[in-house]
Amino acid sequence: MPVLDPELSKIVEARILDKKVCRRCGALNPPTATRCRRCRSTNLRPKKKKLAMKK
Repeated sequence: MPVLDPELSKIVEARILDKKVCRRCGALNPPTATRCRRCRSTNLRPKKKKLAMKK
């Protein structure tokens, strides 16, 4: 279901895309994380910011 309200879409985008991904185990972490919640690795990267819109 597409979100048409621009303010609501910003909130949805922030909830879905503002994450960090562990390069070791692939777990999703909060954007403020410095270590992985699952394996305690410090090798984190930001989640890629590509959001595909369905038609």
